[in-house]
Amino acid sequence: MSAKAESQTKKFGSGTREVPAASQKAQKWYPADDEPQAKKVRKAIRAWSPRQSLQPGTVLILLAGRFRGKRVVLLKTLDQGVLLVTGPFKINGVPLRRVNSRYVIATSQKVDVTGIDEKKIEEVSAPKYFTAEKSQQKAGEDAFFKQGEAPKVRGDNKRRNNESQARRVLTHSAAAAPPTRRPLTRP
Repeated sequence: MSAKAESQTKKFGSGTREVPAASQKAQKWYPADDEPQAKKVRKAIRAWSPRQSLQPGTVLILLAGRFRGKRVVLLKTLDQGVLLVTGPFKINGVPLRRVNSRYVIATSQKVDVTGIDEKKIEEVSAPKYFTAEKSQQKAGEDAFFKQGEAPKVRGDNKRRNNESQARRVLTHSAAAAPPTRRPLTRP
């Protein structure tokens, strides 16, 4: 049986040729559709580390999103490349936001953020702070027709207070900069 599993050398005309055994021959049937084959992933999973230029108080330029082109102040680097930034809202209209670090340019300008309460920053940097509240809508025709009559939703007072506390500290330190180097205004 082992002799049949090996290829044989046969004489053809003036030369010899290797004849493969039946088990070594190519398939005669192939599937009509290509079967997907798993490709080897060559990317190594590495822990994210912030760029050296992304320090709290650094003035950043946003490259994407609703506020692209605006200058903001970095308050804290969160995990997985997310940054906590603020405009502040009263100066340039950018509220407390989370931004991906890939979509910012760090400038050489710095703003003093030491006066901002650390507990407030920890509270604001929690993921639940940025999740939207689910509306309590009822199913049925009555709820469908009453949806258009909903009162205007005002901003959360808690968010407004957090924003104003950060704004007070940042505007004071930004105003201390010389007029030619105002960090939060466009050049």
